[in-house]
Amino acid sequence: MLVKTYGSAVYGVDAITITIEVNIGAGSSYYMVGLPDNAVKESQYRVESAIRIAGYHMPRQKILVNLAPADIRKEGSAYDLTIAIGILAASGQIDAEKLGSYVIMGELSLDGGLQSIKGALPIAIQARKEGFKGLIVPKVNANEAAIVNDLDVYGMDSLLDVVNFFTGKEQPQPVQIDTRKEFYKQINSYEQDFSDVKGQENIKRALEIAAAGGHNVILIGPPGAGKTMLAKRLPTILPPLNLPEALESTKIYSVAGRLPAANALMTERPYRSPHHTISDVALVGGGMNPQPGEISLAHNGVLFLDELPEFKRTVLEVMRQPLEDRKVTISRARFSVEYPASFMLVASMNPCPCGFYNHPEKECVCGPGVVQKYLSKISGPLLDRIDLHVEVTPVNFSELSSSRPAEKSSLIRERVIKAREVQDTRFAELDGVHSNAQMSANMVRKICEIDDVGRGLIKQAMEKLGLSARAYDRILKVARTIADLAGSEKIAIEHLAEAIHYRSLDRESWAG
Repeated sequence: MLVKTYGSAVYGVDAITITIEVNIGAGSSYYMVGLPDNAVKESQYRVESAIRIAGYHMPRQKILVNLAPADIRKEGSAYDLTIAIGILAASGQIDAEKLGSYVIMGELSLDGGLQSIKGALPIAIQARKEGFKGLIVPKVNANEAAIVNDLDVYGMDSLLDVVNFFTGKEQPQPVQIDTRKEFYKQINSYEQDFSDVKGQENIKRALEIAAAGGHNVILIGPPGAGKTMLAKRLPTILPPLNLPEALESTKIYSVAGRLPAANALMTERPYRSPHHTISDVALVGGGMNPQPGEISLAHNGVLFLDELPEFKRTVLEVMRQPLEDRKVTISRARFSVEYPASFMLVASMNPCPCGFYNHPEKECVCGPGVVQKYLSKISGPLLDRIDLHVEVTPVNFSELSSSRPAEKSSLIRERVIKAREVQDTRFAELDGVHSNAQMSANMVRKICEIDDVGRGLIKQAMEKLGLSARAYDRILKVARTIADLAGSEKIAIEHLAEAIHYRSLDRESWAG
């Protein structure tokens, strides 16, 4: 008897429906075809044990399992449940009538229990798109899958629960999730706040500008000056995720298997802070079975690289293209997958190996040329993609011990949201451009117009401060954001002056 059940394979952040055909006939062998990997082939042993524990029997006949389409490689253990149900139906132990209406996915334990799977959300989206009535997944994945409307999602604990569902012994209710209620319930529930930071008003101002325009930023200062503390609080002043952004981020975390079981939907902007020993594959994504990297997990949020010069140069260089394209494509011989990677890069670094170059009190002990060599670990093209260079100085005792309350993140966020609303209107007709940082060179010339006085100031800055030519566009973009924060239609001279101030590392005098 031939029976068809339906599963799903995740490629990138999308899913493809897989048909599992089970045919039982004369003989005594077990065959699996359709490009299964080792984890799929091993399902035979998990399936046999789970079927016996559930009180049914594994047929002692020829069992042929085909995973179609046969030219796509099937990976992972999530097909266990689909295969088990197919075998039970093909051997006549359960009715196969309702199987065609459901996508079934889950990894089986030897005792028949169901383990979590990756990618439940894109699987649910694809199941609805193809007109399936429902989706059966392990209970731990039910909440994320139930975000999808017009699809009955059932969370099951074991193979026996699924068998009872198809035999009519049990009629569980589908999981119901109010997506909008879930979204607004926990939005912006951050533990950190900018009010925790004493002093550093100029750094807070720079991060406010970065958040308002989506600009990448690097913080340069001695150890203990508060660089990491400030960077951790940047997500608290970014505009809240909208529902499409939340779904995008949830899909990525679902595919990576990083979504907490308690969360149906991501409501906070991601904040990723990988260690400097990270490999290039772990940062941008890939591997034998391609998975999203840190830059994709930071999509719609912040990627913080602490101690930037300590990262391997190859790791930093592979990030250059995703910073421009805001996506990463991973190609293999048979296929390629694409992951979104639109994130704000925040980096921090000491000014020199000892950490005290330009320190107001402590003396730098680095030898001649050491500071320049340390800074040269960061390539010019990467530095070119960082708009704001901010020098962080240590907080003095009077500021540290002050009882004066600092400004809360919520107040700063209000100003950032207003500036972003101006940019949303400005770029409404442009696809893929949402903030000032994403403007092309041609757009900068049209949108960031300055008068003769402004041109004179930039010319003077480039000559006297030794600013590089590549800083020109970056200064104009940042000046446009500062003007947006000030509610100004035109870029004034004070906006340009402040933007020029944020190009420390372009100065020829730095580390000279």
